Amino acid sequence: MNEDVAALAARPGVAPWRIRIATLVESAPVTRTIVAVILANAVIMGLETHEPLMANHADTIHLLDTICLGIFVVELTVKLVAYQGHFWRSGWRVFDFLVVAVALVPGAGPWAVLRSLRVLRVLRLLTVVPTLRRVVAAFLHAIPGLLGVIAVMGIVFYTGAVLATTLYAESQPVYFGDLGSSLYSLFQIMTLDSWFSGIVRPMVAEDPTAGPFFLVFVVVTSFTVLNLFIGIIVTAMQEMAIAEEAADKAKAARRVARDGAAGVSAAGVSAAGESPASVGAAAVGAPSSDTVVPARTSGTPTAEPGPAASSDVDEIIARMERDLATLRDLAARG
Repeated sequence: MNEDVAALAARPGVAPWRIRIATLVESAPVTRTIVAVILANAVIMGLETHEPLMANHADTIHLLDTICLGIFVVELTVKLVAYQGHFWRSGWRVFDFLVVAVALVPGAGPWAVLRSLRVLRVLRLLTVVPTLRRVVAAFLHAIPGLLGVIAVMGIVFYTGAVLATTLYAESQPVYFGDLGSSLYSLFQIMTLDSWFSGIVRPMVAEDPTAGPFFLVFVVVTSFTVLNLFIGIIVTAMQEMAIAEEAADKAKAARRVARDGAAGVSAAGVSAAGESPASVGAAAVGAPSSDTVVPARTSGTPTAEPGPAASSDVDEIIARMERDLATLRDLAARG
């Protein structure tokens, strides 16, 4: 069962028909259909940017786009009916609602700019495809760690910009004439976009100290700080993968325990009509109180059970009674 559907079913007072509708709209066939519509809609929006094609087939393309939008509206309406107030407790569903709502904005007047945001419907793939959703969730999970790296990079950039402006403002006013220009140029250098041939090499010809300065900056930013970004995101994805695996194992364990408790409960009910003595006697092969013992025949003495054998049977019966009570408690809790 889908996690959202399970959360809905766990809420008290939810009508069964709502759970059935939620199960249907979250099912694999419906999800695959929505993914196909999203991809088709993305292709259609791309075709709308092709002027020669729009000149001949504009009506057909607009009709297909409207059909895709109508499917999205129907999907969200069904989810709203099924989840009701619980719909707004999921950030992914709120995101889907906002994306579709923007697409419904009229395309004329002051709303024309917002109308162009309908391309955001493609981002619904992030909410429908589980793999993409895990990547986004891992990135969001890594944000606290990334903030620390961003702070370190900000300090490095500000320090480097002040030094570069102080040292090279006169010789390179275009790149380092003021603090803003220096920050922009250092960002270009960090991305390694023609940093040596376009900026550093001409500066080294005039000032040899520029080479070591920018080399250290590139090593610190491009090779160290940026790799910290990658490391934090990869670590976050690994942590989420481990957490999901642990959650799946816990669900499987609870399912096995629930099934086992149900089986034990059924066994306890079937054995409830029998006396513990008879159950224990059947287990050890001894006759119970309901068993008819043949009468003694003259000439063939029958050995009576001794005190040791009787105490063993009583101990086995008592142990079985305790085990049965424990199993019934487990079944009741399950």
